[in-house]
Amino acid sequence: MRRKLLLLALIFLGVGLGTFELSAGPKDDPAAKLPFNKKMKWANGLFKAGSFYTAEEYYFQLKKEQPRNPYVTYMIAECMWMTRDYPPAAEYYAEAFDLAPEIYPEAPYKEALMRKQNGDYEKAIERFQFYIKNYKGKNKKVKLYAQRHIEGCQMALNSLNDPGRAFVKNAGPNVNTAYTELSPLPLGDTALLYATMNSNKIIEYGKDKRKDYVSRFMWAPKEFDRTRIKDTFEVAMKFEDGKFNDNKYHVGNGSWSPGGSRFYFTKCLEEDSLKIKCKIWVSEFNRTRGVWAPAKELDGFINDPESSNTNPYCAMIGKKEVLFFTSNRKLQSAGGFDIWYSVYDSARKTYRRPQNCGKKVNSWGDDITPYYDSRSGKLYFSSNGWKNIGGFDVYSAEGGPSRYTNLTNLGFPINSPADDIYYIQDPGKKDNAYVVSNRLGSIYVKNPTCCDDIWRVIKEPSFYVKGIVLDEVSNEIIPEVVVKMADLNTNVLKDTSFSREGNFMFYTPMGKNYAISADKPGYISGRTTLSTTGKSVMDPDDTTLVTIYMHKITNEFEFHVQNVYYNFDKGDFQPDSYGALDSLVNFMNDNPSVSVEIRSYTDSKGDDEYNDELSVKRAQAVMNYMSSKGIDRGRMIARGEGKRNPIKPNTINGEDNPIGRQYNRRTEFRIIGDLPEKRIIYDQNRPEYIDKSGVSERDSNLRVNTDEEDDGTPASGELAPGSRVGE
Repeated sequence: MRRKLLLLALIFLGVGLGTFELSAGPKDDPAAKLPFNKKMKWANGLFKAGSFYTAEEYYFQLKKEQPRNPYVTYMIAECMWMTRDYPPAAEYYAEAFDLAPEIYPEAPYKEALMRKQNGDYEKAIERFQFYIKNYKGKNKKVKLYAQRHIEGCQMALNSLNDPGRAFVKNAGPNVNTAYTELSPLPLGDTALLYATMNSNKIIEYGKDKRKDYVSRFMWAPKEFDRTRIKDTFEVAMKFEDGKFNDNKYHVGNGSWSPGGSRFYFTKCLEEDSLKIKCKIWVSEFNRTRGVWAPAKELDGFINDPESSNTNPYCAMIGKKEVLFFTSNRKLQSAGGFDIWYSVYDSARKTYRRPQNCGKKVNSWGDDITPYYDSRSGKLYFSSNGWKNIGGFDVYSAEGGPSRYTNLTNLGFPINSPADDIYYIQDPGKKDNAYVVSNRLGSIYVKNPTCCDDIWRVIKEPSFYVKGIVLDEVSNEIIPEVVVKMADLNTNVLKDTSFSREGNFMFYTPMGKNYAISADKPGYISGRTTLSTTGKSVMDPDDTTLVTIYMHKITNEFEFHVQNVYYNFDKGDFQPDSYGALDSLVNFMNDNPSVSVEIRSYTDSKGDDEYNDELSVKRAQAVMNYMSSKGIDRGRMIARGEGKRNPIKPNTINGEDNPIGRQYNRRTEFRIIGDLPEKRIIYDQNRPEYIDKSGVSERDSNLRVNTDEEDDGTPASGELAPGSRVGE
């Protein structure tokens, strides 16, 4: 019987239980003809060996023979959990519980977990609550862990409603294959180094040559379109620099030292138990010869012989060069895989004894794929032990290398309901990044969430507007003013600033048009507009500077409205007048406290009675239009002034003056009342500026409490996959 091989990124970390294999089919499979009990034993053995796909196939054969067998149904769900096929796994756990609730009381917990990893958070909360209510055991940690998952689901729902300003896209088929990609490492801003099995077909274990399916380093340059480097990739090529690839080992997890003189990576090999064990290697660059020296395995302090040691990442913290890595060694462990660090002594070229990063980072579960950003002083890593929105989530923690604070889940869209690992940022000014994930949209050979791809994280830049409010006449700053920002298209208020000194700042998300107005009793509101519709996610952060002018209200204050054109001898206006009329609507919206008199004038053609009547119709037409735009009629009075008070001569030296007549056919606004209670009054007790970018609220939702005590073990062995195999 030929077997086929499927390896996932978590397997290369040593986190998974081993290789996933798939049988070739019943024609060359003598086990398919075994009697029920022997086939059951065969399937159980495959599950214990880590051959989950093959075991699943046999369990399905058994279910055809006994459709209501609760154990077979339960084990199908267990196989699907291990192969990350979340939706059907949830359904089979639910079916197993319905068939035998007394035998599988933990099934609702596992069902809820699968629904959570499928993003069905509300149903997951319902099933976790059902499990807590009906749990009859004495292990208090069971309910604690179920409650943490409920909190994780609630955090996920909040994060979905207020996601981070970024979008995540698949790196594409020139980088990703149907098998596993892992450990992306940006090469500046022009290329990407990563590891891959580089196969789009099922690998036949024992038939395909090992060198054709072991993971190896490859690199892909970014595409260039003559004007800029694009965020897409050309066809990937083998990474030959240093000859780090090895046909015997799975190679990956590359990282350069800060000066670029050393290259760290891992070599991993399957053991008899089908688990993968990794060791960290390093190569030094020979500057004299201009080549990389043969790689060497790091010492036994870092490569603990009883453990799997992987995920090296080297960074500067202060003046120290620190090597982070992941290990499942038992001594001083917080749980499963922990993040460790060792300080490199550049003078002696030695590594100090590794230290655990501590329980503010490491959880009872697995904490993996560390990346340290020296610019911000943050450690990024993935964990399945802290409150999360999926399986493995990406977190950040401030500090390092031994003490950390403010552990924060990165939330949507960087994290997903599935597994998200290997987060790493670009080295440039923008915080664009990469993440490895099996989220929906990945290229796959089996189920849609089986396999890990490299994804590109594009951070939306932060755009702000900053300005001052000035008196239009004196050009002096106006203090104690209220500044409002509204959506220009919908007039919905977005933000308000109570400015003591007459200055203001607003966050202006990309892709919108904004109207910014200033308001103060005794003044006519001023306004300016701003657009971020032309901004791109590739643009840097930017702040636009503006000035708003305001005019004091006096009895003589009035203004003329140009470009309101009326049909000849008619009271209605022409369509090209709407722009000018909308400026009147904006004025009334910006000044909700004022009442106005709308005065309409004609030129001198026609008799007085006719022009008086025509001007009234025109003033009423303006008022009707403004009323249709939501302006209260009680704030407006329409008056017709006929041909009185011309502002330009209708004739010059007895000759007709068309330009003068056009000026005289005008509409004017005169303020006749001001009700301060209709304004947003300056409140000195209000904060001057509240950042509406949402960062503080978002961080508060995603902040993780690290003070909860754990003894380094899961809540109960029965909640782990495979705990009931063979029972």
